[in-house]
Amino acid sequence: MAFGGYTNSGRSDAGSLRGTQREVACECWFTSSGKLMPLMIKVKDEEGQIQAIRPVIVHSQERKRYAGILSVEFDCTLTIFGRAVRCWLIYYPDKNRWVLNFR
Repeated sequence: MAFGGYTNSGRSDAGSLRGTQREVACECWFTSSGKLMPLMIKVKDEEGQIQAIRPVIVHSQERKRYAGILSVEFDCTLTIFGRAVRCWLIYYPDKNRWVLNFR
């Protein structure tokens, strides 16, 4: 078929990333099979202090593309100030950058 040769290339885009984002540092573990497992994150609070948050409870993991940029998105729960908070931890492998996203 001459037209539509790239329509099912498997590289679908998830659109634009929504919600509030904060850059974080993440301690992670790679299994022998290459699976990425976040263990702890560090984030700067409103007063400029660095807070360590552990454990990171991961519910699911999915590879996505936002605006064509590859990412690994973790649906997880963090305990912040005694409260369980549902959020998404996103890793950008091309930039070795972690972002915490609240929707």
